[in-house]
Amino acid sequence: MSDEPDSPPCPVPALAEADLPIDANGRIYHLQITPEQLAPDILLVGDPGRAEFIARSFLRDLEVEREHRGLVTATGTYYATGDRATIISPVRATVATSGMGTPSLEIVVNELVALNEIDFATRKPKPLFPRLHIIRVGTSGGLQASTRLGTSIITTYALGMDNTGLFYETPCPDQTCARLERELAAVVEKAARPDSRFRGKIHSYVSRAEPAVVRALTQAAKNLGVAAKAGLTVSNSGFFASQGRDISRLRPSAPDLDRVFSEFDPGLGEQRVENMEMEASFLLHFLGGLGHWAGAICPAIANRRDNTFDHEYLAAIEGATRTALAALAALTTSRDFAL
Repeated sequence: MSDEPDSPPCPVPALAEADLPIDANGRIYHLQITPEQLAPDILLVGDPGRAEFIARSFLRDLEVEREHRGLVTATGTYYATGDRATIISPVRATVATSGMGTPSLEIVVNELVALNEIDFATRKPKPLFPRLHIIRVGTSGGLQASTRLGTSIITTYALGMDNTGLFYETPCPDQTCARLERELAAVVEKAARPDSRFRGKIHSYVSRAEPAVVRALTQAAKNLGVAAKAGLTVSNSGFFASQGRDISRLRPSAPDLDRVFSEFDPGLGEQRVENMEMEASFLLHFLGGLGHWAGAICPAIANRRDNTFDHEYLAAIEGATRTALAALAALTTSRDFAL
């Protein structure tokens, strides 16, 4: 052992203005809110109109409601009503728009985390900050014929067919993720056209929803009488070819991916690959890697096996929203500080 005294820790440099743009009013660039205007309990939705609907229908005492570049962000208080509700105290919550797809979501969740973790006065990381609880409430296409339209799918694992998560290094949260990544590499390669220039180049990454969030969503759905089931979610890089829709004059490199995933057995008991959407993979990958808790609940408003569509899907979205808010309320009792 050395007798030399320990060296003082190196000072943490401030984040550059080009890396973290903050305006003259102390607001982050895209969301245009300040750190004080963010609650640690967050609902994330793709549609800005849905963010406005949730803010005005479910939140009271609105502290802020901001729209910038198509991104709506609002913070207020949720008060549970109804005989079947199990919430004891009000919950301060933020609802934010993620936009469509993981590239847009990557911007939004980075800013949400920065608002929570960075001291905007010094532009340096805070030594301590609360763990975020973020739940995505979206819509999705159901992949199993046995899943009724309007059923809320509670994501356990997300199969990322986008590539946004590949730019953020974090280990697999468990062996199931590592196994599924290996198995899906072979499944997707087999699904590709033999003559495709991209055969063997399309790889998925697998992320896991925080188990405590899955349990809270499952219990909240049961308490509220919302039809829900847990299963795996495919997050695609787009809406058409990557989800098995062939409407362009260009051939898809991997046809019928919706059927391919519906037939895949993930080896998780009764769980199946239940739905397709475009955001859950990166949300779970990024936030899980940082020690924050994330989950997703997305009603199946179309059934890809039956080619049916739920024209009354707004009722299903409302049920999923109530479920997510109830789950956030239950999770506040176990909030800790993120690592």
